[in-house]
Amino acid sequence: MLRLAFVFFVQLMLCFSLVPGLAIAQQAVAQDAAAGAQIDRSSTGGAQNLNDILARQRGQALDDRFRSENTGNPDAAAAMTQQLGTLGGASDPELWRQLRYGTAEVKVSAGGDVAKVLVQDGGMRWQAFRDGPLRQYGAWLLLGTLAALGVFFLLRGRIRIDGEKTGRTVTRFKAVERFGHWLMAGSFIVLGVTGILSLVGRVIIAPYLGRAPNAALLDVGKWLHNVVAWGFMVGLAMIIVMWVAHNIPNRTDLVWLRQFGGIIGSAHPPAKKFNAGQKLIFWSVVLFGISISVSGVSLLFPYELPLFAKTFAALNGLGLPELFGFGALPVELAPQEEMQLAQAWHAVLGFVLMAIIIAHIYIGSVGMEGAYDAMGSGEVDEAWARQHHSIWLEEVQQKQADASVAGKASTPAE
Repeated sequence: MLRLAFVFFVQLMLCFSLVPGLAIAQQAVAQDAAAGAQIDRSSTGGAQNLNDILARQRGQALDDRFRSENTGNPDAAAAMTQQLGTLGGASDPELWRQLRYGTAEVKVSAGGDVAKVLVQDGGMRWQAFRDGPLRQYGAWLLLGTLAALGVFFLLRGRIRIDGEKTGRTVTRFKAVERFGHWLMAGSFIVLGVTGILSLVGRVIIAPYLGRAPNAALLDVGKWLHNVVAWGFMVGLAMIIVMWVAHNIPNRTDLVWLRQFGGIIGSAHPPAKKFNAGQKLIFWSVVLFGISISVSGVSLLFPYELPLFAKTFAALNGLGLPELFGFGALPVELAPQEEMQLAQAWHAVLGFVLMAIIIAHIYIGSVGMEGAYDAMGSGEVDEAWARQHHSIWLEEVQQKQADASVAGKASTPAE
């Protein structure tokens, strides 16, 4: 619990540190919107003019109600039987505005609410985010993580076992535990690779191999992504059931954190089956993995499992958007908007979890001597266990001693 409290405290500090910037940004947006509302559009009959276009090019937020609400007035319109009478009080441009902003009364014979959405300009914002910040910051996150680990390895080197190995091993993880771990790990690697290819295939594959090979590769990648995802969720469920009890924070974690787990420095703090660093990895995988899985299932069944409209309504009810300087979040979303938000959330969390897993792979392979054996054969040398998980080793040895005593006691004397 102390560990969770510490994590939440850090997150709150980060959030509060962003509040002033958000407030300034929100104020700037409000000023831009007010300026947009004051633009004189009399020369264009209320339509947009050059000032509107220039404001958008400068990235200013404009109050577009002069367009979104200009969708006709049946009460003021001439009758349809009269000369120049409009169709129900709305001209063709006004009808197209209704379609664009989702206010048109559309009726369809098949397809339900999904087919009623004829124009959905939110897709342009989603594409701009996907092709811009998502690719850019996602790439910097992964490349930055690899670079940081490379520098750390050059400075620290591999964490060696102090002294000689004993030659005696102790079972670190059973076969079923290793199966759950590798099922989740292997599927996550496939998901990460196919997900990245779907995001940047047009940029790094199509220009060099051609559009047809890129399309074929991404078609196979999409199939793999959708199928392998279920293996990831099964592995995630397995490790939660098997390891959640061992990952509850305790006081020994504070000692481990204070001494940086022996990764920085020469101290070797005591730890149970999982140390504080491994617990951070575990809870990151669990929390991010569950959220990624839920959003992924929502993408597989987009019209049956909408997530964000209800989530936004709950957040608005708690007043959290206003607390952090935002206005009320939208609670009426088209199915396409639900998919776009789910895809963005899915990708952002995927990038963050990939960076965390890269660090985990580093420690479990070249970063620490003997660490891979724990998930390879499941057996670790006693010297390694005593150095990194001394409390757990003592518990295991005590259980073995108790079992040995019990076995001798149950053997009848001759």
